[in-house]
Amino acid sequence: MSAAVDRLVEVVRLLREHCLWTAALTHASLVEYLVEESYELVEAIEDEHPESELKGELADVLLQVVLHSEIAREREAFDLDAVAEALTAKMVRRNRHVFTADGALQRSFPATVEEIIASWDAAKREEKAQLAATAEQDDVLPPRAGELGDAVEGLPRHLPALALADKALGRAERRRALDGVPVPAASAEPESADGTFGGFETEDDLGELLLGVVRAARARGLDAERALRSAVRRLPA
Repeated sequence: MSAAVDRLVEVVRLLREHCLWTAALTHASLVEYLVEESYELVEAIEDEHPESELKGELADVLLQVVLHSEIAREREAFDLDAVAEALTAKMVRRNRHVFTADGALQRSFPATVEEIIASWDAAKREEKAQLAATAEQDDVLPPRAGELGDAVEGLPRHLPALALADKALGRAERRRALDGVPVPAASAEPESADGTFGGFETEDDLGELLLGVVRAARARGLDAERALRSAVRRLPA
């Protein structure tokens, strides 16, 4: 690691040793800070804050990674080096359109984004199959029912609902394309269960309406989560 990163790790380690508040932090107690810092970074990006503020928000997110890694090192589980090594291995493994299995560059590279996405998805499917083959039977999750099937598997359950829906719809669309199954055309206008916009009586009806909104947004290349955040920020004081 660079001298700057080494010094950061040393400072966090010393804080854990000599600062009662920092020493009391746990993986669980840090969750709220990780969420807060992540959204502050999102705000800095979307609101085009000055570069100095963007750097500061990135530093706050990095601090969370270093803290979690130090807590893990103290119980002799792993450290920041191991986290970086795991990430490097994952990037090489997942991006086989760029790297060979030993980390060298491929001789040629895909010419389209579609080829890259197909390669990435194939690598993830192989990883999933390998994990399933080595997992104990009791640890295997049952298949998920519903329109999106197992497209939500592996997605963080605490993702904002609109973002979760967008991710799941995208996965389902790619999976259908890979399997040669026609992707249903998205409706130009979202509809509720009774066929009218806004006509819902239950939370299930409302959920279907919101899912339709996300599907329609995806069809137009729009980000429903970002759009709603922007609308909330425009609310009059």
